Formats: sequence, C-alpha cells, structure tokens
Amino acid sequence: MNKFALTGHPLGHSMSPLIHEKLFALSGRDADYELIDIEPEKLAQSRELFLTLGGMNVTIPHKQTVIPLMDELAESALRYNSVNCIKNDNGRLIGYNTDCDGFLRSAEGLPIGGKAAILGCGGVGRMIAIEVARHGGDITLAVIPQDFKNAQILMAEILEKCSGASVRIVNISELEGKFDILINATPVGMFPKVDACAVSDKVIEDCGSVFDVIYNPIETLLMKKARAMGKTAVGGAAMLVYQAVKAHEIWYGGTFTNEEIAPIIKAVEDAVIEQNSRK
Repeated sequence: MNKFALTGHPLGHSMSPLIHEKLFALSGRDADYELIDIEPEKLAQSRELFLTLGGMNVTIPHKQTVIPLMDELAESALRYNSVNCIKNDNGRLIGYNTDCDGFLRSAEGLPIGGKAAILGCGGVGRMIAIEVARHGGDITLAVIPQDFKNAQILMAEILEKCSGASVRIVNISELEGKFDILINATPVGMFPKVDACAVSDKVIEDCGSVFDVIYNPIETLLMKKARAMGKTAVGGAAMLVYQAVKAHEIWYGGTFTNEEIAPIIKAVEDAVIEQNSRK
C-alpha cells in the first residue's frame, strides 16, 4: 500500500505531487503519488480503485460525492460534510477533512479568536468562518450582494454549530471598522488578475493582520498593501502544504516540525513563480 493519489476533475496542474513527494522523502518512505482524474459520473464505481491505494486526497468536484463510498467519516469530515483525505485502514475507507487543519496551522500566531472580517462565504470561506467561530472569533462576513443568501445560510450554520457565536453580514463594499484580522476567502487577486484587491486601502489599514487563501500569486496585492503598512500577511501556500501534512499524519502517523515544513512551502512558492513565468 505504498501508492497514494489525488483525485478530482479536471485536475490540470497540481502542486500535490511536489508537496507529497517531499513529505514522503522527509519520512524516509518509498511511496508513489499520482494524479487520478475521475469524471463525476464514474466516481461511484471507483471504490475498488481506492482500495488499491494506501490513501488519497480529494479535490473538486468530488469532496461531497465521495462520501457514500466511505465506511466511516472522521469528526472533521462530518463537521463540514466534506472529504478531502481518505485513509485505507485495512480495507476500510475513512474520510477526513484536513482543509481546516491547513488553515489553523498556517494561521498560527494570527488573532483568529479576535474580531475577524472574512471576505466571501463559499467553500473555503465557510470552513474558515466555522473554524474562527470555534475559536471564539467575532465574525463579520463581507460578501457581494448576490451572495447574501448563502451568507445567511452560513450564519445559521455557525450559530447552530457554535452556540453563542457572534456573526453579522455586510456588503463587502460597505465593510468598515477595526478588525484584528482580515481574511480573504474570495478569488479576487488570483493569477492572472493580480492587480485586483477585494477591499480598499482604508479597510486594510484598519485591520491588524491579513490572511489570504490565494497561493497564486504567492503575494497578492492585498498582502503587498498590508505588508507595506507594516502588518503581518500570510498567503495560501502554507495552508496548502499543512493540509497535506495532516494527510501524512493520518495515513501512517508521519510527524514533521515547522522547520522541516518551511522549505516545502518555499518550494511551492518557487514552483508557482516558475509556472507563472512560462505563461
């Protein structure tokens, strides 16, 4: 069972092989990692394929539709009704969600338990908002008008999961006030539209720190502006790597220090820069 893989559709270019191969090397394990593109209509027939592997990562659009193939769901997968990591435990497929671990580990040292302005309420925004609420954060969901309904659904989910949580919803264009942390969970600023920023300079100025889920580019315009103002700004590359680190902990009990992981984050950033230079 020394074979592992990422499945999704379409997969295109992925940083997963780079990250996981380096993690296997750190662990001294001889393992193969491949990309397996499975069309949505064929996913239901893929259980036997999954059983030939030691573990898998799962990306869109399979994170929810893969659930019926699982024998068991870990608490993290139940919390989000989403699976992005599978462990083959002697013929039993167990589904996990490690996206939340990736966020929490990459945001270590940031004040996620304080006043948090979260831009966006989609897949990653939903996960981050719930994690911030679980850590006692006072949440302002800042969304575009067409996302108000989804934001209201998310607010209800947060209040159900986290009794006593503080959540409000505002139009992103009307976001104002002092925040301990500003979290961008929208695609605004992503390559190739790198000159875009979801909020004004005033909003950034009024925030103590910034977390941007985007990892391409490695430094978004939002992050550049925040750093120019002397603020801490963390990008999405660390989150990408740390959710993979959690997968290795799940698959075979791998252990890694932050010092060991830092060069892998740098390797991902370098790969992104190289990839963009060819486009």
